[in-house]
Amino acid sequence: MTLIGILSDTHVNSPSSWFIEQAERAFRNCSVILHAGDLTEVSILGIFKHKVVHAVHGNMCEASSCHNLPVKSHITIDGFRIGLCHGAGARHNIEERMWELFPDVDCIVYGHTHIAVIHRLGKTLFINPGSFSTTGRYGAQGSYAILETSTEGLNASLFQLPGVVP
Repeated sequence: MTLIGILSDTHVNSPSSWFIEQAERAFRNCSVILHAGDLTEVSILGIFKHKVVHAVHGNMCEASSCHNLPVKSHITIDGFRIGLCHGAGARHNIEERMWELFPDVDCIVYGHTHIAVIHRLGKTLFINPGSFSTTGRYGAQGSYAILETSTEGLNASLFQLPGVVP
């Protein structure tokens, strides 16, 4: 069993003490972190230095992040194939575009919309963790996801960050 912390759309150039505290609390028991883009500055991944980190860049990332991170990634964890991409364009058909990028995976993780979603389409689990930095749509609280691998398959849950950034 592996616990995988998933976040996206952090939109920070350097992590505040609040950000670090929330990330440590949220992902305390996770050994792997997936960041689905729009982290802005790649150096924020340094707060996860004791975890295995997979990240992609998004449309709001700085040039250094775009040069150092791929636009999409295929990851295998405990035998499960995971596609990771930020996404782009219109919200209404973003999952169709993700499906085209990753037709043969067990799970697709994406961001971009700031709308947290977990659902299955056939045998594929779709996860959008929303925005970790309380920049959800229309003032929504920040959110993240935890993905768990087991002999029975993949299970994911969404969580909200507490309150407003101080």
